[in-house]
Amino acid sequence: MTFFKFEADFVEALRCIPMQVRLKLDTCGIKLKLQDWNHFTQAERQTLVELPCLTSPEIQDYREQLNQILIQHTGKCGTDLAIDQNPPWMDAETIPESVTAKAQELGLTVTEPQWSVLQPIERFALIKLSRSSHENKNFLPALQEFGIIQ
Repeated sequence: MTFFKFEADFVEALRCIPMQVRLKLDTCGIKLKLQDWNHFTQAERQTLVELPCLTSPEIQDYREQLNQILIQHTGKCGTDLAIDQNPPWMDAETIPESVTAKAQELGLTVTEPQWSVLQPIERFALIKLSRSSHENKNFLPALQEFGIIQ
């Protein structure tokens, strides 16, 4: 289980959706609202943190278990998301424009060598934290945590 330091203020109680679960949501193709996450029990949240979601059977199982929890609490399945067959966080060669632009806003640069040594979950986090629709106060702490800046 990978929790980032920049998530430390909320991961103990799992009051927000941690990056590792957000990655699993994108992998299994379900949109989960924070409001729905907050209806889940602590045990259900922990289960969603711990369940694997890498192989096709694991992805299907994750999706089914998440939908069961959602139905139990909201009465309906999660909203389907398109699953990217070539997600940008798996591409160690190409820095997404959103990451470059967000770094530039801060007067910083993420280089290709820096991007290429990041783990996919770290690239995923930077992509999510760089989107304009996301509260991105953690973008700079993530860059520091991942060793891109000092």
